[in-house]
Amino acid sequence: MSRTIVITSGKGGVGKTTATANLGMALAQLGYQVALIDADIGLRNLDLLLGLENRVIYTALEVLSGECRLEQALIRDKRQPGLVLLPAAQNRNKDSIDSDQMQYLVTLMNQQYDYILIDCPAGIESGFHNAIAPADEAIVVTTPEIAAVRDADRVIGLLEANNIKRISLLINRLRPQMVKDNDMMSVADVKEILAIPLVGVIPEDECVIVSTNRGEPLVLENKLSLPGLAFEHTACRLDGQDVEFLDLQLYSKGPLKRLRRFFLGSFTT
Repeated sequence: MSRTIVITSGKGGVGKTTATANLGMALAQLGYQVALIDADIGLRNLDLLLGLENRVIYTALEVLSGECRLEQALIRDKRQPGLVLLPAAQNRNKDSIDSDQMQYLVTLMNQQYDYILIDCPAGIESGFHNAIAPADEAIVVTTPEIAAVRDADRVIGLLEANNIKRISLLINRLRPQMVKDNDMMSVADVKEILAIPLVGVIPEDECVIVSTNRGEPLVLENKLSLPGLAFEHTACRLDGQDVEFLDLQLYSKGPLKRLRRFFLGSFTT
């Protein structure tokens, strides 16, 4: 039986899709069979972040309409065979699928995969409710900004109201120097407001943009990327492993920052 986890936030632009791609890839690297579902009907991006956009032939909607089998729509990653993607349709809207249909898709998959990660669309309208319907766990992604944290708090309430009790927090795009200068909320600030278990902290880094543009998840080269290493550690915690959080203040300091690749190259999880 698979663990079905929805990755959500409420606010757009906080990094849900980046988190879904990297956590999915990292879990597959741990030896699990992992399926990613893009639930953002009409605005799919998960295929781009995985570099699989040219291989999309069928989508979830063709599976539901009977135009193809599930196996025909699933795209298997050539770099990591344990990872598959079920893409969303680009030329339809969020009302093209309902909660029962999303649950049906997950039912088709939950005997074959250890983890099913659902990339939730922004907002709290029908797309959100469809995405959370089959989930028994959630990861709430937020940046350390008051608007994003407030939206995350609202989403946590909605998840609990929909009987999703196992909810974890992923803080994305943290800038340690801004936190030190009191220009950004700290991890402790966000945890105190949201009051859910912390599963990961991902630092802001320009390599995230490079990774997105290349369609190469950060965890594929985690030793060259602090965010990649942080995502890998997050996946390990999700898997129940006891992994300490990185001291991001240490890595953000001048000389250490310049020698980051050396230190990350010798860091073991």
